[in-house]
Amino acid sequence: MTSTKRILVTGGAGFIGSALVRRLIAGSPHQVLNLDALTYAASPAALDAVRGHARYDFVQADIRDRDALRRAITAFAPDIITHLAAETHVDRSIDGPAAFVETNVGGTLNLLTEALAYWRGLDGARRESFRLHHISTDEVFGALPAVGVFTETSPYDPRSPYSASKAASDHLVRAFHHTYGLPVLITNCSNNYGPWQFPEKLIPLMIIKALGGEPLPIYGAGDQVRDWLHVDDHVEALIRVFEAGRPGETYLIGGRAERTNLQVVEGICAHLDAVRPRPDAQPHIRGVSHVEDRPGHDRRYAVDPSRIETQLGWRAAHSFASGLKETVDWYLAQEAWWRPIRERAYAGERLGVAKAAAR
Repeated sequence: MTSTKRILVTGGAGFIGSALVRRLIAGSPHQVLNLDALTYAASPAALDAVRGHARYDFVQADIRDRDALRRAITAFAPDIITHLAAETHVDRSIDGPAAFVETNVGGTLNLLTEALAYWRGLDGARRESFRLHHISTDEVFGALPAVGVFTETSPYDPRSPYSASKAASDHLVRAFHHTYGLPVLITNCSNNYGPWQFPEKLIPLMIIKALGGEPLPIYGAGDQVRDWLHVDDHVEALIRVFEAGRPGETYLIGGRAERTNLQVVEGICAHLDAVRPRPDAQPHIRGVSHVEDRPGHDRRYAVDPSRIETQLGWRAAHSFASGLKETVDWYLAQEAWWRPIRERAYAGERLGVAKAAAR
């Protein structure tokens, strides 16, 4: 993509979205509009590096608001829309699934409807080059046995309200392509980690709890397997897809770094032992506490990223070992960011205990 493009990023104040915005401003000539509702998981501080930049702008808007979407799309006139705005935490979806359907399904339908109307009004080369890139998750495919991987043709089998809502949004995106011809791209990624991740997710939660001398709660035996992908590798893949991906195509993005949850926590603890030992000189892993597993917890996810590697020339650059150490070091240095979150927004309490099912 040699020419300057106008890229609208939904959810650009979130963990992955902010990393994409930072990368686009620092490493490309593109103009970026960040559209974000600034929900509990947004991190405005993650955008400090781009705030005030001539090629960056921000509008606070919710994808559930079609009028706001229409105004933003019309005013900005994007060449590319990258759709990251979503509710993403499985445990929260267990406690309250309605918000996930409203945002992930209803919000995506709103965006598709407004993007379709906008695209139909474009002429010539701009109409031909327009793309809507929908970013999704490997969790839509359900759970894997001990061997095998997900591919782009794996059947959908979502097991949580979160993954069901993302599966529905994927189907809507494909439907708008096949029914109306809207030029779409879909990517399904494995578990992301890295700087600026909201501390309800496993890696930042374990780091912060360990630093506070709190128990480190591991669901069940901790033998659930995930493929881990550094967020910076993910955004490089996203850029490669909307620059060179084929409309209507799906690409799986993974780090080829399968680890059990317990192995992840062991890696965090080992690095903390080296750089921030406990006051009692005991290894941090002594803090692990095995707790009741969450309802419907999928045993294993893993993706085959061969298509994006061979067709688009992308491959994850971070090893999990080095990426995890860098991430732990980042949280050690950024207490001024995460401490207020712990005090005002999320104190590390258990989520996902099937409250919704009891209502």
